[in-house]
Amino acid sequence: MMNIDQLTQRFAVAQKIRFVEQGELVIAELSSDAGKVRVALQGAQILEWIPSSEVVPVIWVSDAAVYQKGKGVRGGVPICWPWFGAGDSGKPAHGFVRTKPWSVVASGVNDIGPWLRLTISDDEASRAIWHHSFNLSLTLTLGHSLTIALTTDNPSHSDFSVSEALHTYFAVGDVDKVRVTGLDQTHYLDKVLAMSRHLQQGDVTIAGEVDRVYVDTSNEVVIVDEALARRIEIRKSHSTATVVWNPGSEKEKGFADMREGDYRRMLCVESGTAGGDLVTIAAGEAHTLTVEYRVVRD
Repeated sequence: MMNIDQLTQRFAVAQKIRFVEQGELVIAELSSDAGKVRVALQGAQILEWIPSSEVVPVIWVSDAAVYQKGKGVRGGVPICWPWFGAGDSGKPAHGFVRTKPWSVVASGVNDIGPWLRLTISDDEASRAIWHHSFNLSLTLTLGHSLTIALTTDNPSHSDFSVSEALHTYFAVGDVDKVRVTGLDQTHYLDKVLAMSRHLQQGDVTIAGEVDRVYVDTSNEVVIVDEALARRIEIRKSHSTATVVWNPGSEKEKGFADMREGDYRRMLCVESGTAGGDLVTIAAGEAHTLTVEYRVVRD
């Protein structure tokens, strides 16, 4: 893995892309007139996005988060792959790429703004728990919106299937005053109620612990944040599920890397494929999950 000097020499762009350290992690920072985004090379985990129009970041990270090798940062955009949710016996929840080092392979500036691409591939450790060859890449582009593309490439001679999600933590002013639009009349699996199936009626609101997988939906959804007087628009492609998660006050107590009351300042709205659905990628083919986040002021 390259050190900061090597990364800077190969991939930095003056005034646009630089590399820094935070705790034990190496962070890439992309900046433009439109805003700023920070991504850890461990897990290719986005840690911050703040458009120039905003004072409060759009991507939330807990003040109690730790920046250690081999441990996920509480918040940001963890990557769940090649499975979403609890793994089989002895396997890590949400897959194995979110705490592994990724490599920077390309960077630049296009008509939209600065962009960066990171990759990770199979190795002996990954094949011990998931018996497939793969190349996985994350490309993020910073413009007036933030675009994230997660591409799974299957270089092998046999098909494989994955479930996946961009587990995005959004910053909100007060979760009690938030609603999520775009999921009315969509069925969901409720993890709080033993994965029972329900039909959403109206907007999604948060009252206590919420952990739902909305299935068979490719709709744009919007986080309407009354306290911060802003809307976060979430558009996606090649995704059939939207997950809405907030731990609530009681479950929050079980997370050492969340401070008391953090649950009120965040809401996860995740784009991916989950709830028993899978993406099958044929040998020699690729699949790309893309999301675009945009902030609109009320």
